[in-house]
Parts: sequence; C-alpha cells; structure tokens
Amino acid sequence: MSKNNLRCVFWSSTICTNNQIYEIIDDALIDWENNHSMIYEKEKRINVNIPPNAKWTQNGVIIAGGHGGGDATNQLFWPYGLFVDDDQTVVITDWLNNRVMQWKNGDTTNGQVVDGGKGAGNELHQLSWPTDVLIDKETDSLIICDQGNRRVIRWSRRSDTTQGEILIDHISCYGVAMDEQRYLYASDTREDEVRRYQLGEKNGTLVAGGNGQGDGLNQLNMPRYLFVDRDHSVYVSDECNHRVIKWVEGATEGTVVAGGQGQGNALTQLSYPNGIFVDTLGTLYVADWGNHRVMRWTQGAKEGTVIVSGNDGGEGANQLNRPCGLCFDRQGNLYVADTKNNRVQRFSIE
Repeated sequence: MSKNNLRCVFWSSTICTNNQIYEIIDDALIDWENNHSMIYEKEKRINVNIPPNAKWTQNGVIIAGGHGGGDATNQLFWPYGLFVDDDQTVVITDWLNNRVMQWKNGDTTNGQVVDGGKGAGNELHQLSWPTDVLIDKETDSLIICDQGNRRVIRWSRRSDTTQGEILIDHISCYGVAMDEQRYLYASDTREDEVRRYQLGEKNGTLVAGGNGQGDGLNQLNMPRYLFVDRDHSVYVSDECNHRVIKWVEGATEGTVVAGGQGQGNALTQLSYPNGIFVDTLGTLYVADWGNHRVMRWTQGAKEGTVIVSGNDGGEGANQLNRPCGLCFDRQGNLYVADTKNNRVQRFSIE
C-alpha cells in the first residue's frame, strides 16, 4: 500500500518514512510522531485512534456553505448528515434542498450536486428530505436515507448516473451505517428500532429497540444516527430519550453510554442528541443538538466534556446552531453539520 509516500512494509515490524516512525501491530499502523493510530480494515476504511486528551481549535473553518440558506452550489439549506472520505471529500445531505452535495478538499467555493436537486419527489432521480449518507467503497456508491420517501437508496458515484436504486422501502429511515462485512444498518423512527440488512434483503434483523416507544433499556424513542464498531455493537442516538445507547451484538437491551439523565445542559445530560462517532479507543463523540455543542464521553464515564462550542447558539466561528451530523477525517479533524447556520465547519485537531 502506498499513498503520498506513506508505505506499509508488511515484512517489517517498524517503518521509517517522511522522518516519522510507524509500527505495525496486526492491522494497525501506529504513528508515534503524531500520537495516533490508523486502523486499516477490510474495506480500507480508516478509523483514527484519537488520544484521550486531544483538543481541537475552538474556531472552526467553513468548508461548505456559509452563504445563507439557499439552493445555489455555494449554499446549503439545513445540512443534516455527512460523511468524510479518505481524501477529505465531504458528502452532505442538504435536507431542505432535497439533494446530496459533495465538496472536495480545498474547494470551499462551490459544491457539486451528486444526487437529487430536482425538486422533492419520489422518482428515482429525486429525493425528499434526505437525512444521512455514507460511501460504500466496494461499489463506489452513496447510500442515502431518503426520509420523506420512506426508503434507503443507492446512487452510483459515476458521473453518468441518472437515477438511484431502492435498497430498502417502507422504512422511516433517519440514520445509516455499514460494518466491515458490508451489512447495512438503518434506524426507523416510526417503529423505534434499528435493523441490520444484507444488501438485497428487504426485511432485515432487529438489532435495537422494537419494543414500542419508551425509555426502557429495551426501547427507543425517535432513534436518529448510528455508529457500528468493529465488534458489531450498535450505538444509537436516542433523541427523545436524550441519550446515546449501545446495543452489543445479540443483546435484548442496551446500555446507556451518554446522557439518560433527562433533557438539560449539565455535563451528565444531553438535549436531543444527533450525530455520533466512536473512535478506536471506544470514546464517543456526540452532536448535542439542543445545547449547540459537541461532547466527548470516554468509556464508562458518568459525564462528558465539551470539546467544541457550548456557547449559546450563534453564527460565530466558535459557535454552532443546532449541530446535527458529525464525522472525523483520518487526521482526527472534526467536521460538524452546523444545521441552522447552513454550513459545515471543520475543527482542526491540535
């Protein structure tokens, strides 16, 4: 493997390149210079092992939108979910514009419409209120929660693509995730459950919730975004229960890993949590929508820490206004869909 002169030499236990020292441990490439590791999984996805004491710049940089709500290619109108590719290309569900936008790294002027953008509708070339997106590297396609049409669709990233393909229908999907075996996970806000699907399968297997709406450990109340770790545990932002709950594979109930102490702004609380991310240390990051902040919860912690914003909602570089989706790139930089500010901000790791 080689990219930008970074090489993995699999017959050696240690690598020196670009004046930095790396060490291979099983499937991990440890970067001792920058104090983080990059885990190369079967699909060549990279999860950054962020140091527990990491900090991020408090002034974000706008990398998409930021020109008011609108449908021009330099605008967004309530961005929701986002996905950051290995080359720092950012794909964003542009909710009120009924489209998915792509911004390439370094091009902060104009994005590219990669799906939808032809008015709200249920034709295969249209979207209606898309909420989440991921990149399936195996097929070089986007998998999109088309919320208003109650379906999950796949859209090839090839430039000649004119319409999508329905993967799952009759589902009030809000969040999607994919594991390394290419099982697809989707949250269903109508049924208050999460299901796992083999691609091509329509019914799926229940993996979280499904016991009616409620706040029991075997229940969910408006499940939003998802994260699936390497052990196939499913993390769910359980929005109206103001918590994030983890369901180990095969479990009949979950474990609260953040919030769950009622709605509020204390460090033990969340307010309508949305986007979530879990690093390779098991540290959880949460877009705390109602509190205009991003929080970090280490494993077993009873309270979190604020890593970005936490000020009253506003449009300053150090502020967020209803953050929704979040993601990290391979360097550990944080990307946040700053929904009511109609922009995506990047907060660089220090």
